[in-house]
Amino acid sequence: MFRLAERQGEFAAALLDPERPMPFGLIGPDGLPSERRFAVYRNNVVAGLIETLRAAFPAVSRIVGEDFFGAIARIYVMHEPPVSPIMLGYGTSFPDFIGHFEPAATLPYLADVARIERAWSEAYHAAEAEPLNPAALAAVAPEDLPKLRLLLHPSVRVTRSHFPALSIWQMNVGNGVPTPVDLDTGGENAILVRPDAEVEVRSLPDGGAAFIAAPWTAGARDRPARASHCACAAILPIGPHSLGRLPVAVAKCCLSVRGGVQASYFRQRL
Repeated sequence: MFRLAERQGEFAAALLDPERPMPFGLIGPDGLPSERRFAVYRNNVVAGLIETLRAAFPAVSRIVGEDFFGAIARIYVMHEPPVSPIMLGYGTSFPDFIGHFEPAATLPYLADVARIERAWSEAYHAAEAEPLNPAALAAVAPEDLPKLRLLLHPSVRVTRSHFPALSIWQMNVGNGVPTPVDLDTGGENAILVRPDAEVEVRSLPDGGAAFIAAPWTAGARDRPARASHCACAAILPIGPHSLGRLPVAVAKCCLSVRGGVQASYFRQRL
């Protein structure tokens, strides 16, 4: 069994490293070893992984061009091969890889654009959950507000950038048209969520990212968070006498729907 694992490791390593020789003992249909056959197989594996990344990061590919993207993706594949046969999760570390890739240093926003794309993919494939109905929140009695528990919808992802990464991403997906962008205009934060069938991507105002992320950063995504007396208490003061201030407080830090909270971001636990 150990020998089999060793052989498999040798085979996998040779697939992703063109400098390695063909593993000993591999033969073709004619019973003879063939480096040419192995080279074709190796190329198909690498090319397939590159195309997987290109499909997951279309805006990045459009920004840098097919050739540059193919080059950076090839290097990434060599350093970060898949750890699972399920390709949906492949490329999780690609944005960080881009951020440390010296030839891409002239595009300082590129890694953040990649993070938006990764967040979009994660939001799209996240678990299903019924979003909170705004009417249910409005119906909570003032005296019950301190007992209120809100859970982030499983699809919620928040991205932050010191650059206008959201605007750049929007220009380079779908029918977007790239236009000049002033990188000195400041950063953009975004929220991505899939309350129904489609992923929604929206810009967050100052404080919005902190409001959404703070109660959950210290623990698991699905852990209940007390809306009062928590990290966001200064932003969202909830108490028996503050019901009337709730829509305004949330709208300032999140997004508003009919003057209240964007309920699709949350699930309810009472």
